[in-house]
Formats: sequence, C-alpha cells, structure tokens
Amino acid sequence: MLLAQTDLLLDDPFAFFVLITCISLSLIIGITFHEASHAFIARKLGDPTSMRLGRITLNPKAHLDPAGTIMLLILGFGWGKPVPVDPRNLRFGRQGLAIVSLAGPAANVLIALGLALLFQVGLLEAGDFSRSELRTLNIPAWVNIVATYCFLLNLILAAFNLLPLGPLDGAGILSGIVPRNWLHLVDNFERLGLILLILIIGLSVLTDLNPLGFVFQPVLQFGAFLMR
Repeated sequence: MLLAQTDLLLDDPFAFFVLITCISLSLIIGITFHEASHAFIARKLGDPTSMRLGRITLNPKAHLDPAGTIMLLILGFGWGKPVPVDPRNLRFGRQGLAIVSLAGPAANVLIALGLALLFQVGLLEAGDFSRSELRTLNIPAWVNIVATYCFLLNLILAAFNLLPLGPLDGAGILSGIVPRNWLHLVDNFERLGLILLILIIGLSVLTDLNPLGFVFQPVLQFGAFLMR
C-alpha cells in the first residue's frame, strides 16, 4: 500500500502526509465496522462477552490492533483486535459462531457496496492519486481519495478474513458449516492456520509467488469495475 508510494516521502512530504491520512481514515472505518459487527451479532445471538468488554461500539480505540493496522497500512492486508466470543452462550451452537464470524466480512462488503452505489450515481468519483491532487488543498478530491481507499480496503479486508485459516473469520465459518463428522479434520487444519498464514504472507511479501495476489487481484478487478 504505502510501500508503492514511498518516493513521495522524499519528493513531496506534504503529499505523502495527505496519502497517509487518507489511507488511515479508510482503515479505521473498515476495521471498526468489521469488529463492531462481530460484537453486535454475538450479543444478538446471546453472548454478552463482547458487550461487557465495550466492543459494541464504533469507537476505533476499542478495535484497532497495532500490528494488524501497520500491516494493512504498509502492505494492504491485516486485522483488527479479535472480538472475544463464548460459543457456549450462542444460539444455534456452532452455526451461531459461523454467523458471528461472517458478520465482520459482511460489514466490509456492505460498506463497499454502499460506496459503489455512490460511485455509480455520480456522488463520488474514483480518487485521483496523482501528486497534484494530493498536494493541493482540494477537499472534494481528498474525499474521493478516502472513499476510493475505503472501498478497496473493505473489499480486501473481507476477502482476506474469509480465508479458511485460523485465526481469520473463514476458519470460524468453515467450522460452523461442515458436517459434524468433518470437524476433527477442520480442527486439525485450523491448528496449522497461523503457520500457513505466516507462510502465505511471507511468500507474498518476500517472493514473486504472491499467493495473496490470487485472492486480491480478482477482488480488486471487480472493485474497479464497480467504480466505473
């Protein structure tokens, strides 16, 4: 994300500051709604754990994870502070946990679709990331840049978190929808999830293999289509 724009830091510090601000606002919106949605749905399904910890809120301080936010800011993928859920309190058992897990990515998709509608009707335009727009005091242009980043990053957040690897939401969804006699296989796979996730991220960042690109590229192409 910012790695592709670091030339701005030396050439035009003001434009780089504006870019960081626009991306940061987009990240705060995406992560906050993602985690708050987990907490809200968990409470609706009977688990008060997140409510007692103050997670049913749109205050970003309750949801931002420093490491995950830095990863999103620099590399374009990351995470928020996990919402604690006690499955024993949830209605519908493990299916309830799947619904809670799905709530975060669903919130990101809804935000992206809402912005896509605004792009389609002409109330927003795809942001111009040229230095001329970043360095000028052009508030409408900055709004378009924030909206564009918010749209794309919410799609990325949804796609990334739907990967069926613990501790991502996709693992919780998978555990809730597979037949009961497959659960031991899913549990075994989930134990390897963090290792596989680190491996995938490492390959994507440090090599030309870029397995995450296979996930993100179609999503971003679809996003570009929606912004036309």
